[in-house]
Amino acid sequence: FIDICFTSTIVPKMLWNIQTHSKVINYARCLSQMYFFILFAGVDIFLLTVMAYDRFVAICHPLHYMVIMNPQLCGLLVLVSWIMSILNSLLQTLTVLRLSFCTEVKIPHFFCELNQMIQLACSDTFLNTIVMYFAALLLAGAPLAGVLYSYSKIVSSTICGISSAQGKYTAFSTCASHFSIVSLFYCTSLGVYLSSAAPQSSHSSAVTSVMYTVVTP
Repeated sequence: FIDICFTSTIVPKMLWNIQTHSKVINYARCLSQMYFFILFAGVDIFLLTVMAYDRFVAICHPLHYMVIMNPQLCGLLVLVSWIMSILNSLLQTLTVLRLSFCTEVKIPHFFCELNQMIQLACSDTFLNTIVMYFAALLLAGAPLAGVLYSYSKIVSSTICGISSAQGKYTAFSTCASHFSIVSLFYCTSLGVYLSSAAPQSSHSSAVTSVMYTVVTP
């Protein structure tokens, strides 16, 4: 459901632009697209982290799985994911609202991406940059650390705790699809944001963004 919502904020407008050869988007729609993109991307990141924890419990503590991953905890994790993402999306959008833009703005991207919007502003963007990178560090870096920790424990558990080759294969195959999506999502999105400081990287940034906005979902 999150992946459908995530792509629906971008892909329909992108296809409309290709079909009509018109890439115009007004200010309100641009902000709406940016808000929902940040919202669903944030929920996606948190849910990928929760899924990594779920696999950690299933492999490392199989006998306690039903007790630990009870419906109450699952509901709480989903609720926290939504609340954190909504607050972050509101904060990022409100900080963009304080910026002023020129009358004719050309976004070098296929959607209203936060970093590109900040770069195109005519007013001071220091606060926006600080908020954006602080939120990225807190709301993307911390979940990534959680995913890496979960998989490090899974690997150590399968190597040391599971004696049979079939058991190890089952454990790794359980995580393969999730880990591949996490790797693709984080590697491409981090690559876009880390390289976005260079103006000449706008085209490659747009191409790379397709990987985590369209291919990954």
